[in-house]
Amino acid sequence: MKSTKSERKLLLLGLTVTLTWSALDPHDWMTWWLEIAPVFLGLPLLFLTCKRFPLSPLLYRLLFFHAVILIVGGKYNYAEVPIGFWFQDALGLARNHYDRLGHFVQGFVPAILAREVLLRTSPLTRGKWLFTLVVALCLAFSATYEIFEWWSAALGGESAEAFLGTQGDVWDAQWDMLLAFIGAISALLILPRVHDRSLSGVVS
Repeated sequence: MKSTKSERKLLLLGLTVTLTWSALDPHDWMTWWLEIAPVFLGLPLLFLTCKRFPLSPLLYRLLFFHAVILIVGGKYNYAEVPIGFWFQDALGLARNHYDRLGHFVQGFVPAILAREVLLRTSPLTRGKWLFTLVVALCLAFSATYEIFEWWSAALGGESAEAFLGTQGDVWDAQWDMLLAFIGAISALLILPRVHDRSLSGVVS
């Protein structure tokens, strides 16, 4: 079943409202721009491709969910998102784990995006090679993002430390990549049938 124009407009409206709320007195503007940059980069691409290469309804919804996580992280910075503190207190955790959620989703959602693009534009079919290549792409993307975070912090100094969000954990980058890896595998184990049904009515 195709994603209707009305549904896409509703998702865009929700994204606009969330972005507007996030831009009202964010924790700090540099962190806000760095965290939300993927949204500003991805949204024009979706506009440009929605007619020639419409995505599946499932993927549009997942991308919206991922964007909301990024936008909320930009509002507070990941280490200080209120819901993360709530879970920290409720579960007796040592740190705010909202950033862990963000990096899990950083593997989960791109896995479905990569799966869809590869199925529709390459000779690959469903199977072990598709699974392996999608997971490898997501892990490569996560590693590239960690390099971007390091580069931004090196250039920005103290003003970019909130973007890193390490919270004193020297293994934070490794944890981030591991969670993206787990997220990608989880998506490919949980969602293939749902994704295939969502893809069935999409015309490349």
